[in-house]
Amino acid sequence: MNAGYVGRRLLTTVYTLLVVSFLVFAMTQLLPADAAVTLLGNSATPEALASVRAQLGLDQPAWWQYWHWFSGVLSGDFGQSMRTGQAVAPMMFGALGRSLLLAFLALVLMLVIAIPLGIVSALRRGKAADLIIGIISYVGISLPEFVTATVLALLFADVLGWLPATGYVPLTEDVAGWLAHMILPTLTVSMILVAHVSRMVRSEMVDVMASDYIRAARLKGLSSRRVVLHHALRNAMLPTITIVALDVGYLLGGIIVVEEIFAIPGIGRALIVAVQSRDLPAIQAGVLIIAATYALANFLADLAYAWLDRRIQYA
Repeated sequence: MNAGYVGRRLLTTVYTLLVVSFLVFAMTQLLPADAAVTLLGNSATPEALASVRAQLGLDQPAWWQYWHWFSGVLSGDFGQSMRTGQAVAPMMFGALGRSLLLAFLALVLMLVIAIPLGIVSALRRGKAADLIIGIISYVGISLPEFVTATVLALLFADVLGWLPATGYVPLTEDVAGWLAHMILPTLTVSMILVAHVSRMVRSEMVDVMASDYIRAARLKGLSSRRVVLHHALRNAMLPTITIVALDVGYLLGGIIVVEEIFAIPGIGRALIVAVQSRDLPAIQAGVLIIAATYALANFLADLAYAWLDRRIQYA
């Protein structure tokens, strides 16, 4: 892969994160909350509040506060939680790991289901299979996460009793228990993604199958399996990769709702707790980490796109 292309995309990602860090800090400074009052309570004396503000650097200019915070972020120090007094970085990165594990399971399940559904729907265009897959896709897209989560929890936890409704078991402690608690959240998150991506794969496969080079491949005597999997699918996956990368942003947003419903201690739930308690360092760290994860996902998607279509990296 062209090193210049990779360098340009990497610089764009770094620039994006710099802008996001500034916006995150600026927005948290506008929140209607006083960090000193949050720490000491409303009954604290003015002298005590002034002492805490001086200790936290809140009495310094905004640009100095930003530089002090950003320089700490560069060294991996996101500050201390105003709620617990513990370091924010280990707490948020641990929560991020649990969220990414859920997102990874949802993406794998989505790809395993959505790509075959899209291929079948395209190859059976206008037939019963295409109609059924289309109806299922539209139903999946129309249901928000909290509705899907509630229905699945009622069905599999309350009615059938097959799976636990809420809670979380660490993977390192009990693999079977962890898997049982992750099935419903994974199904909830992946349902909309399956509907979305399967429609995209279908649309692209229909266009690709009607192209001249597919006709040429058939005239060469290649089998239908080889034409579909080695020629049509490779080109149909190009726009799908972009959609999957954008869906990472949806995952990080949708997971917040799912984690709250199923009581999973991921970064979405940690961010909700931080907002409710006005924990500014935790809010800043959570939003910046989510933005960095999204930017990295798009960077990797660009590299995958360029690997599949060599013309892109020279454009």
